[in-house]
Amino acid sequence: MNNLNNKKILLIICGGIAAYKSLELIRLFKKSGIEVKTILTESATKFVTPLSVASLSQEKVYTDLFDPENEKEMDHISLSRWADVILIAPATANTISKLSNGMADDLASTVTLASNKQILMVPAMNVRMWEHKSNKENIKKLKEYGYMIIGPETGDMACGEYGEGKMTEPAEILKIINQYFEVLSKNKKLKVLVTAGPTIETIDPVRFISNRSSGKQGYEIAKAFVNNGYDTTLISGPTNLKPPMNVKLIKINSADQMFEQTINNLPVDVAIFSAAVSDFKVDKISNNKIKKTDSINLNMIKNKDILDHVSKHNSLRPKLVIGFSAETENIESNSLLKLNQKNCDWIIANDVSNEHIGFNSDYNEISIFYRKKDMEKISKMKKSLIANEIVKRVNSELN
Repeated sequence: MNNLNNKKILLIICGGIAAYKSLELIRLFKKSGIEVKTILTESATKFVTPLSVASLSQEKVYTDLFDPENEKEMDHISLSRWADVILIAPATANTISKLSNGMADDLASTVTLASNKQILMVPAMNVRMWEHKSNKENIKKLKEYGYMIIGPETGDMACGEYGEGKMTEPAEILKIINQYFEVLSKNKKLKVLVTAGPTIETIDPVRFISNRSSGKQGYEIAKAFVNNGYDTTLISGPTNLKPPMNVKLIKINSADQMFEQTINNLPVDVAIFSAAVSDFKVDKISNNKIKKTDSINLNMIKNKDILDHVSKHNSLRPKLVIGFSAETENIESNSLLKLNQKNCDWIIANDVSNEHIGFNSDYNEISIFYRKKDMEKISKMKKSLIANEIVKRVNSELN
């Protein structure tokens, strides 16, 4: 199925022998009904001419950041806003290094850094350059920033060597972009609810009970769902985090408020309960500050179990219910028990006793326990990448 008709792609061509493949890519794009605009880096013009690119794309070719005719329309902004996606093909080691370090010294890098769209990158370089530690680190950083990396492939190279570094073929790139838009199209019909952060349970006007959750993982999950086209609602306890763009954000304080807002925002197709909800609250909140000279005897009662309630609700239960399990010991047995007791579809568990992952960290390491298949582990990586891995699996489950 063609999901590319009337799509707009900004193609950035970098300087490398694989640049000639970009001409075939433009031809395939035009044949599929895509509107293409192109930027050539200065070195790219040594491999393909602006005239050949313009002839195929039937559009003006952009090359110079400091062209007065271009910049009177602020092309480094307008081009990035015009496109549905930005495709960098081929992407050289030099361009990869620039973007991973936030450099913007030409039109291509400036447009990319100014973009608010999905960026797809197709690396192409010598095998030794591809395998160099600095390049691997740069690619890792770009993935963490949300770039989608296509390839490279393994094979014979123009330099006579053999290995990984060949640019993915244009037909395969077209197929991957078509799949990307297909997933977006399907997901636009789907609603997801994510809970994140801690809750706070009031003791008196100045004191409360809470936990160490930062909300970072839940916010990254919400962002990843939005980037995949979902209609996303984020119900968040108190955090210092900037909410993701295009997310419906609902701020709450207590577990009771989170429960109420969760029920109010059902039904949805997917519910992910990553919030660290307080298990207990004070039976009776003091209207006045409790003096330290007084003895404090707090009577604690259980909060409503949001995951359990939603997972067992006959009419409002989402198609996919995913709970989180923050553990300090017996991770597998505790998570499997939670999976069965709460009737959810997945439990995502992490070890919060490790100070380098989990609470307050930018990194996480998780185990996913499924109701219908074997558990799988995702090793330590940035929470943004963990979120992408979770959403990738949700996409597969739903589609």
